[in-house]
Amino acid sequence: METEEGIRLRKPTPIKTKREEEEEGRRDGGEAGVDIRNCNKEMMNVEEEPLSPAARLFHEPNFNLHIVAIMGCKTRIYPEVCKANLPHTLLRHPRFSSLLVVDEKNEGKMKWVRTEVDLDKHIIIPDLDPNMESPDQFVEDYIYNLSKTTIDKSKPLWDLHLLNLKTSEAEGTGIFRVHHSLGDGTSLMSLLLACTRQISNPEALPTIPVKKKKNDDKRVFNRGFWWCIFGAWWVLKFFWNTFADVFMFMLTALCLEDTKTPLKGPPGSEFNPRRFVYRTLSLDDMKLIKNAMNLTINDVALGVTQAGLSRYLNRRYGDNENKDSGAEKKNNLPEKIRLRSTLLINIRPAAGIQALADMMEKNTEAKWGNWIGYVLLPFTIALRDDPLDYIREAKTTIDRKKHSLEAIYTFSIAELVLKFFGIKRASALSHRIISHTTMCFSNLVGPLEEIGFYGHPMAFLAPSSYGQPHALVINFQSYINKMTIVLSVDEETIPDPHLLCDDIVQSLNVIKEAVVARGLVK
Repeated sequence: METEEGIRLRKPTPIKTKREEEEEGRRDGGEAGVDIRNCNKEMMNVEEEPLSPAARLFHEPNFNLHIVAIMGCKTRIYPEVCKANLPHTLLRHPRFSSLLVVDEKNEGKMKWVRTEVDLDKHIIIPDLDPNMESPDQFVEDYIYNLSKTTIDKSKPLWDLHLLNLKTSEAEGTGIFRVHHSLGDGTSLMSLLLACTRQISNPEALPTIPVKKKKNDDKRVFNRGFWWCIFGAWWVLKFFWNTFADVFMFMLTALCLEDTKTPLKGPPGSEFNPRRFVYRTLSLDDMKLIKNAMNLTINDVALGVTQAGLSRYLNRRYGDNENKDSGAEKKNNLPEKIRLRSTLLINIRPAAGIQALADMMEKNTEAKWGNWIGYVLLPFTIALRDDPLDYIREAKTTIDRKKHSLEAIYTFSIAELVLKFFGIKRASALSHRIISHTTMCFSNLVGPLEEIGFYGHPMAFLAPSSYGQPHALVINFQSYINKMTIVLSVDEETIPDPHLLCDDIVQSLNVIKEAVVARGLVK
């Protein structure tokens, strides 16, 4: 049908459920992709590239991860504009124009094979009622239902869903879904941003904040004796932190498991659909805390999350249904809760937005691929009389992790397991590490100025993921002067994700008020 703007909407391409896809894969002779015997000769003559070990890992049944990027736009999204621009940008990246092919004649090895992309199979445009009662709930339910499915492996592993529906935050919503084997989250978000341009300057790429190097006082290092003492202490501290972190990694792989809290998902949680909820906050509020306490935004994000999780768990343990009873102020938390986040870190240096833009526009090369290491980040769960203690504890945790080579050594361990024991054992190791922890946490830096996706001004950007053996994933994403908190939850474990999101938001407000009340604002 035709809209008033003349945009033709069509019914979405049917999406297969995970079970239907697995059954179809077995009939075709392969569960992870297209059987090479079914590919035509023309396809086999084009460029091929084997999957990296980490990319193969993301195609194991218990580790089938998908990245979701929710883009809120200030205008309606015009599908024809997207279709006209995608071939000149995103499709120039080999991963987005390649099929996953399984070579059954060569021990089932997987490879990327370049193919011609039919955008009608990738851009999904549902026919919507613009006068529906609750558009926000519809968008939330749409993404929830999307997480019940996987991407059809008979095409490149990505799709874009365009929902021209006015919500409380946007006039239209785009949902990018990409299989994690195409790249790590940071690189994929950089690639997405490389497809955007500044609204104030349509020729300019987005500007991403760069961490400023501290001007250390070099007078100490001019004294040879003290320089040697400091250097020896620094090396010993680095060595000890790395040893302790790798030991905890091995212990977690063997037997050490997080406390079974109301946030920890049961076995099989990776197969459950996910509810995605998000809130957009003021980044200036986080910067106020950061500047007042001489921190980083990472420190503030982790501290606010610790406070919010403590607040939520205290309520759940107290089984408090009557909020006016005052039970929320009582400490209902068990002692010594072990709650950790597993961070999947790509230790390969990521290509910047400019390099990715040049790759798409000028066919230059850019670094790409998953070299995944693991970092286990502990969260302090407790009720504090001083709300600023959450921030101080977060800074201590992050500072310690900065002085460790945990990601590099855990990557090496995973590579050795893959080399000597095969993909099944490597997958089992990854699954065991993640399932023995409680959640996943990340903080991504976004553009400093307003940007447009093919000319559509963006109101917010909310990335997340599904398919991991966690019941909770928390992502922070900055954009101009905003910070979006995104939760991806398994509702069988966390039935009230909006309340959890509210607790994190309220914790930020409490910490900000404490900073202002003590006159710490600079």
